Amino acid sequence: MELLNTELLGHPLRLEGSMAGWQQLFWNNTLVSQREAQVDDSTTINHHFKLQRGEQVIECRLEVDLTWQPFSLNYRVLVDEQLVEESVRTEKDIERQVPFTPPPAEKRFSLIGIVSLGMKALKSAKLIKVVLASASLAAYSWLFSYQFALALILCLVFHEYGHVKAMKYFGMRTKGIYLVPFLGGLALSDEKINTRWQDVVISIMGPCFGFILSLILLVVYWITGSQLWAALAVFNAFLNLFNLLPILPLDGGHVLKSISFSMNSRVGMLICIVAIIGGIALSYALGLTLLGFLLIMGSLDLAFEWKHRHHSHLLPLDRYGQIVSSVWYIGLLIGLISIIVGFATTGDTLLSLPLLILGT
Repeated sequence: MELLNTELLGHPLRLEGSMAGWQQLFWNNTLVSQREAQVDDSTTINHHFKLQRGEQVIECRLEVDLTWQPFSLNYRVLVDEQLVEESVRTEKDIERQVPFTPPPAEKRFSLIGIVSLGMKALKSAKLIKVVLASASLAAYSWLFSYQFALALILCLVFHEYGHVKAMKYFGMRTKGIYLVPFLGGLALSDEKINTRWQDVVISIMGPCFGFILSLILLVVYWITGSQLWAALAVFNAFLNLFNLLPILPLDGGHVLKSISFSMNSRVGMLICIVAIIGGIALSYALGLTLLGFLLIMGSLDLAFEWKHRHHSHLLPLDRYGQIVSSVWYIGLLIGLISIIVGFATTGDTLLSLPLLILGT
C-alpha cells in the first residue's frame, strides 16, 4: 500500500509498504531504496539513496517512524543532511489520498481498441442504466409478477444506495447504480478505496440500508394491516441477509476479510474461523441448513484469501475499528434473522418462505 507521496527536487517521492515489513521507495517512479519483509521491534526505518544532477551527487535520506495500529507515520526528508520536509500522516490522510496508478503503456491503433473504447463510452452513458433497469423489470416480471418485480427493484436500489451514500461520505466520486438482471445491483465508483475501514463501511452500509427499509415496511404493515408489506419486509431482510454471508464478492465477505486481515496474525484468522464455526452451529441448531452450508463455503473462501493478505494496498483496521466492525456486523445479522424468524412463526406460508429456503 502507498504510505507516503510527497515531492523531492521537483519529482514525486513515493513510499510503499505492508504490515509484513517490506518497504519500497520510489523517486520519479524509479526504485531508489527498499527493505525486505522482516519482523522486528523497530518502528524507525532509514532509507538512504543518492540522486545525480549532471556531475553533482546528492545524498538523500528518508527517516520513517511507522506505527500500524493506530496508524501513524512520522517522516523526515533530508538532502545532504539538511532537513527539507517533516510531517505526520494518519489514517485520515490515507483515506483521502488517490492510489498511485502506473502510467499506461502506449497502445497501437487496433479494431479491438476502438471496440473497447466504444464499450467504455456506453458504460458511462445514462442510457445503459435505463436499459439494464428495464431488462431487470422485464426479467423479474416474467419470473414472478410486475408488482413483485417493482418491489424487488425498490429493495435492490435502496440497498445499493447505501453503498453509494458511504462512498460519498468518504469523498469518492460515484458512477451510480446499475441493475443487472438475475444478479441484483451494483454501486460503482470512479475511485479505489485506501483503507480497510472504507471497505467495511461501504460494504456494510448496503445491508444496513436494507435493514432500515425492512423496518420501514414493518411500520407500514402495522399501520395498514396489509400482509403485503410484511411479506416485502421479510423478503427484503432475506436478500440483505444473503449479502452478509462471508463469501467474496458479497458484502459480508468484504467485512470479515477486512476484520481478519487487519489482525495481522494467525490469532486473527483463528478468531474469525471460530466465529464462523459458532455461526454454523447456531444455523443448524435453528434449522437454517442452507445458511450453515454457505457459512462453511465462506470460511474456505476466507482461508484461500489469507495467504495474499500482505500484498494488499489497504491500510488495516486498528483495534477499535475491528471491534466496531465486528459488533456492527453481528448486530445486523441478528436484526435481519429476527425479522425472518419472527414472521415465520405466524404460520403464513408466504411469510415463512424465506425461513423454509434457509432450512433447505
